[in-house]
Amino acid sequence: MSRKNKPPILTLTPEQESEANHKIQRLMADRFDLDLGSFEAAEILELFTREIAPHYYNRAIFDVQAQLKERFESIEVDLWALEKN
Repeated sequence: MSRKNKPPILTLTPEQESEANHKIQRLMADRFDLDLGSFEAAEILELFTREIAPHYYNRAIFDVQAQLKERFESIEVDLWALEKN
C-alpha cells in the first residue's frame, strides 16, 4: 500500500488541521527561514499523521496497557484480601 493510500491513524477537525498547518508554517519560517505555502504545510502534516503519528499512538496504547495492568493487579490484591477462609 502506498503512503497516500495508507489510512491516517488520526483525523483532525478542519479547525485543528488549519491550526496545525499554521503552526508548521510558523515553525518553518521562524526556525529555518522557509516560507511554506498552505499546500506544503498540509503535505508535512499529512506525512506526520500517516507515518509518524502511529508511533506515538502505539506508544500511548502501550503506556495505557501498563497502567491498566498495574490497576488490575492492585484490584486483584484487594479482592484476595476480601476473601473469606
